[in-house]
Amino acid sequence: MPAPLPMKLILQGPALDADTAARIAALAGGTSVTPAAPRVFRADGVTDTLANRVAVAAACQQNGCDGAFVRADLRLSDFKLLVMDMDSTLITIECIDEIADLQGLKAEVSEITEAAMRGELDFRASLLRRVALLEGLDASALDEVFRKRLQLSPGAREMLKYLKAAGLRTVLVSGGFTYFTQRLQQELALDVAHAIELEIIDGKLTGRVKSEIVDADVKQATVEAESAMLGVPTTAAIVMGDGANDLKMMSVAGLSVAYRAKPVVQAQAGVALNYSGLDGLLNLFY
Repeated sequence: MPAPLPMKLILQGPALDADTAARIAALAGGTSVTPAAPRVFRADGVTDTLANRVAVAAACQQNGCDGAFVRADLRLSDFKLLVMDMDSTLITIECIDEIADLQGLKAEVSEITEAAMRGELDFRASLLRRVALLEGLDASALDEVFRKRLQLSPGAREMLKYLKAAGLRTVLVSGGFTYFTQRLQQELALDVAHAIELEIIDGKLTGRVKSEIVDADVKQATVEAESAMLGVPTTAAIVMGDGANDLKMMSVAGLSVAYRAKPVVQAQAGVALNYSGLDGLLNLFY
């Protein structure tokens, strides 16, 4: 049986100090803790077991920081592709909930969205149900949401700038809507944006969609197709998401990152970022 790969523990958080980092690292047997960047520490000599992961996760939650067990030799050059979810990952909102707010139905739609993201509802059926509630809304609501409510998640620009400079292909794949992904693609110079097109007739939302629904299977297929296009295995992909519909694409990635995600996603992803911004991804490579 091959020896387990040496692991490192990356600890980071907005208020993390050296003493706290050392105490958390000790829970996993860390033999040395070195500062890697402001509020970022690397612990070597750690033992990656389920019990240690649970102990570190609890301590991180108590201290408002993130802890990630990753291969000691992890390098950004191992990866050629970044695939991101949009709603509540690249951006801070769920666009469909904000659109529904302009229809006076945010509470009802948000409840369905939350259940779907927790994996309690079929994504496809729940999406169609939510879109149907938007019937008759003026299409100008989409522009209002984009201009007045949509914000990038902390660290998004910094992360993308760094990864693009490193030569990674950047892909946005969303169970949200093309109105938003296309504009984000242009604003952020993303290579690909794939989402669902809402049907609009006479300036009104019809409550239907015009394209395939980007569900978990389509997201996974996107990672596989983009990897194949680059001539690399899917293990050369970094995948970031927050909901249950992201789990399939995460399962084929070389590095899966749950960003402020639902519990079911945090439990299955390789790395969870709850307190850091999206640029916390970059610290994993110290």
